[in-house]
Amino acid sequence: MPITLPRKEKLSQSLRPDLTASVVVFLVALPLCVGVAVASGVPAELGIVTGIVGGLVTGLLPGSSLQVSGPAAGLTVITLDLVQRHGLAGLGAVVLGAGLLQILFGVLRVGRWFQAISSGVVQGMLAGIGAVLILGQLYAALDRSAPGGALANLTGLPSLFSGASAAAGGIALLTVLVIALWPRVPVVSKFVPAPLAAVLAAVLVTVMLGLPAARLEVGSLADVIQPPGSAQLTGLVDGTLIGSVLVFALIASAESLFSAAAVDRMHTGPRTKYDSELIAQGVGNTVCGALGALPMTAVIVRSSANVQAGARTRLSRVLHGVWLLVFVVAVPQVLNVVPVAALAALLLHAGWKLVSPAKVAQVWRTHRGEAVVLLVTAAAIVATTLFEGVLIGVVAALVKTAWELSHLQVLVTTGDGATRLRLAGHATFLRVPRLNRALEDLPPHGEAVIDCGALGHYDHACQEAVREWIQRQRAHGRTITVIPPATS
Repeated sequence: MPITLPRKEKLSQSLRPDLTASVVVFLVALPLCVGVAVASGVPAELGIVTGIVGGLVTGLLPGSSLQVSGPAAGLTVITLDLVQRHGLAGLGAVVLGAGLLQILFGVLRVGRWFQAISSGVVQGMLAGIGAVLILGQLYAALDRSAPGGALANLTGLPSLFSGASAAAGGIALLTVLVIALWPRVPVVSKFVPAPLAAVLAAVLVTVMLGLPAARLEVGSLADVIQPPGSAQLTGLVDGTLIGSVLVFALIASAESLFSAAAVDRMHTGPRTKYDSELIAQGVGNTVCGALGALPMTAVIVRSSANVQAGARTRLSRVLHGVWLLVFVVAVPQVLNVVPVAALAALLLHAGWKLVSPAKVAQVWRTHRGEAVVLLVTAAAIVATTLFEGVLIGVVAALVKTAWELSHLQVLVTTGDGATRLRLAGHATFLRVPRLNRALEDLPPHGEAVIDCGALGHYDHACQEAVREWIQRQRAHGRTITVIPPATS
């Protein structure tokens, strides 16, 4: 569905709120685009390139009308790892391949299948990403280089303050405080987003006091755009980069569609068309890959700012891309006064929101099983990699589901010279030990009736356990009667 700005009266009604919303989203997106780029180990300009593509390309395409796309904090971990292993050109090839795969997902109409992923795995993935992000940005907030991966960063925390910059730490602390307190400022906070206010405060203090803190280095977009070369594109064919492509495509798709579901709950306008949104995200990532920029997803922070600012149509997200382009072309040197510690603090705040301890506590109170899956997934991501951690989380969710579905009731009664073992519920492989124990505890003599009539599910493992027991009993001349499940 193309952009629909229908009749003139409706255009005039939506133009002003869309224009206002686009400025708000631009002010929110600018520091986050730069911060995600720095955390990902790439030039700051590439984060802005991805934001521009998210507005001018993905913003024009159908799918979700109000959610905004750009570089996301959730992908910084795997992006940094990829850049360290394959360089910027390798990043471009992977993002390009992931975009094409997302388009294929949309064409094959698999968008809604992403909703079938356990909420525990999803929240655990976000919490794990948030934890890894925090562990890395703690060092950047003190103008220090992180030791390495998440585990190395975790074990290095005791020496975190060794060689740290007090000035950078003060700037980071100021930034976090402004973000936390800004919503309480009347009137002004409605027009100036908290991330922008925090960065402006950090810049003002740094410049006025002449603090010796590391600052951004931002130049021309043309100098950093690096399309993938033939060697990197060959990696998409020979399998070298296929694993990374799959990881980026799956995580970017899941994050975008989860964001779409959340944004749909914030407004009463048109609902997201999931397959169209996948295609839109895929086209955007394909363009980002061709330019050698960061991967994009729909971002809930920018999207919620867009909705809360009163956006009516997709025009607001397109215009936010225009403002990013105008800014970086006209006055890129303004960003050179921004301290790196301030951007690290922005990402620390973003990481904390991804971890969301309050939400974890709520899940623990209401559904312990999902909470265990969440914690297992998050811990696995910190201990291994994002992809491996999510796989471990999926396995944990499957085990939890199988366990919850394996409610097997066992009732033993005697009478009329026979012992009756009545089974009800779900007899799955997880209940084989209990089933074997119940069979072995039956009286060793006399007729026995195995009543499976009330079983809703009777899997092969349990059937084999019962069959083997019956064979042993009948070998000793015992009479065994079996009542099969009603559904068989």
